[in-house]
Amino acid sequence: MKNIYAVILAAGQGTRMKSKLYKVLHSVCGKPMVEHVVDHIQTLDVARTVSIVGHGAEKVKEQLGDKSEYVLQAEQLGTGHAVQQAESLLGDLEGTTIVICGDTPLIRPETMKALIEHHESENAKATILTAVAEDPTGYGRVLRAADGQVEAIVEHKDATEEQRLVTEINTGTYCFDNKALFTALKSVNNDNVQGEYYLPDVISILKEQGEIVAASICDDFSETLGVNDRFALAQAETLMRARINEKHMRNGVTIINPDNTYIGTDVEIGRDTILLPGTMLEGKVVIGEDCVIGPNTHVKDSQIGDRTNVKNSVVEESVIGEDVAVGPFAHLRPASNVGNHAKVGNFVELKKTTLGEGSKASHLTYLGDAEIGADVNIGCGTITVNYDGVNKFKTIIKDKAFVGCNANLMAPVTLGEKSLIAAGTTVSKDVPDNALAIGRSRQENKENYVK
Repeated sequence: MKNIYAVILAAGQGTRMKSKLYKVLHSVCGKPMVEHVVDHIQTLDVARTVSIVGHGAEKVKEQLGDKSEYVLQAEQLGTGHAVQQAESLLGDLEGTTIVICGDTPLIRPETMKALIEHHESENAKATILTAVAEDPTGYGRVLRAADGQVEAIVEHKDATEEQRLVTEINTGTYCFDNKALFTALKSVNNDNVQGEYYLPDVISILKEQGEIVAASICDDFSETLGVNDRFALAQAETLMRARINEKHMRNGVTIINPDNTYIGTDVEIGRDTILLPGTMLEGKVVIGEDCVIGPNTHVKDSQIGDRTNVKNSVVEESVIGEDVAVGPFAHLRPASNVGNHAKVGNFVELKKTTLGEGSKASHLTYLGDAEIGADVNIGCGTITVNYDGVNKFKTIIKDKAFVGCNANLMAPVTLGEKSLIAAGTTVSKDVPDNALAIGRSRQENKENYVK
């Protein structure tokens, strides 16, 4: 295979989205559309990837980082003009260039690879990725000669009534001989209804020069969906979600209701794990085997060990060990770490807290900025008083401590090993190992007070 280069068209404003957010940055299954495209391209072992940016250029660069090089299309004058902006980076190179739109997140890497391989096997100067549409309205039509060879592409707005009857459409994805592409672009003009420089005109130019122009048909039309408005965005979300869910189910994950389960593209799930309805897994999530997640649970950028149950809860940027019970209605905020065999019960909130192996916080508790050892019991209503209005302070609870209900632990404070904190106590100083801390008003009964 020759050197492969990629040009991603990501400069259009996307006015039909009617959004303050730049079009290609709208997310599908938790990832911006243009990042889906770039990630798929990177599986092809391309030598260079160049994104053509315009509106919202800085935000696109911020999102993609060093996954791509960038060139600016300051004025949007059509797809041909957009690709031409990459000439300073790619124009003199030998190889094959794939051109793809940044709003087509559903095109699979396998389809891109097949397009490139077909292009090179045909020794073509250009190859079009085409598809057959039931309703081709709005798409450029692929015109073929009697022998089946590609003759030209005509945009819908410029097509005759007869040409509009053609159902084979241009998906907007191409392969070109790199040098032939940039040479032909110099001959493209804007003599059309839109007054733009169309990339498909390169096809006609190459044909006039007697060069081979091929076409590779994509069997699944849904892959070629270009997202131009919110309706198409929802379609892309539905299609990709179904694709992701199917992959996990075929790999041994049980999804009780796939239509009501939302899994991001970068999620890993072990075999025999069950996802109950309303589960949403976002970002970099790794879940072990034999877990039960859900119902109505949101996990983002977190790791969950084997045989753990997370029910009706929210987990963000945290690590949960094996054989752990979380929820219902627990909230693990960022930088929380729950050890094996621990329990985080209903209405318990953790923030930047380590809960050691076998420790339990069963209900109605807030633990923030805390380091909690193994086999610790945290009573109902306990809070770490970690914030003085300016700074955060740490609470340390050592192994096998027992904290009674409704305790206030005023950080910074340390509770020693096997220490016992009496119910209702406000702890404002360190507690030694094996000690009992009690800090509350002595009960006093006043006989006959009510009378």
